[in-house]
Amino acid sequence: MPILQHTQDHPRYANGWEKLKEIDGDAGEKVIESLKDIAPDLGRYIIEFAFGDIYARPGMDLKSREIATVAALTALGNAQPQLKVHIHGALNVGCTRTEVVETILQMAVYAGFPAALNGITAAKEVFQERDARVNELNHA
Repeated sequence: MPILQHTQDHPRYANGWEKLKEIDGDAGEKVIESLKDIAPDLGRYIIEFAFGDIYARPGMDLKSREIATVAALTALGNAQPQLKVHIHGALNVGCTRTEVVETILQMAVYAGFPAALNGITAAKEVFQERDARVNELNHA
């Protein structure tokens, strides 16, 4: 039996792609692009399931979903690239830097200090990237 291949015009894919761009912007698009030559189905699953099905659900706003995602990725302790993408995402959907830092600090209690330290390092890098981008735009 052939596997159903969803394309960009499939509603789940289209909805997921729009949600991915809304939350993660260029960073999310780069993740999907990086999978095209090795695991395009993984990119499709991320778009359709994670963003098209879960992030698009009506029961929770995007800010809350991103806070939960930052907490989970911090607790995992081994997902720095994804954590950085979702810290950007949290800021993109209205979280403050303080809320991001407090979420990561909360994880020290449940995931341990090493996980929280790694999370804070990721947040610091994201904040620096965003500050550098703002400075570039202001001096352009």
